[in-house]
Amino acid sequence: MDNYLNASEESGKEFYRNFHDKGRIVLLNLLKFRKRADYTSHRNIKPAVEITGEEAYRLYLESTIPELEEVGSRILYYGKSGRFLIGPHHPKWDAILLVEHASVTKFMEFSQSKGYLKNAGHRTAALEDSRLLPSTEIKDFYNPKESV
Repeated sequence: MDNYLNASEESGKEFYRNFHDKGRIVLLNLLKFRKRADYTSHRNIKPAVEITGEEAYRLYLESTIPELEEVGSRILYYGKSGRFLIGPHHPKWDAILLVEHASVTKFMEFSQSKGYLKNAGHRTAALEDSRLLPSTEIKDFYNPKESV
């Protein structure tokens, strides 16, 4: 089974091409945590005691929220997950995260900021696998006032 922790150069370019002029974007994160966080490549931020992947991800979120807010982005939802109701039995995801960014430009500003990059190692240490799916709202799809 392939695991995905970071965007490839190709998927990054495609993301920019498809979403750069769409305005607000929401990123759906599917997260699978390691049983024990792996700080092999990030010893400079490794906690003094061994922690779980979920605990490392919490450290990542704590350090990331101020960076998100600085560029006008925000977490819409973070919650525990499990198996799909409709979909394959595997993989099972531990958590989902929805993050709203005002634009692709704001997302890029956030993801390349010194503050974010300083603590992004907590995310790498935390995750066994992940998926990141960008989305834009479909305007005028549903207007509840008209259906009354």
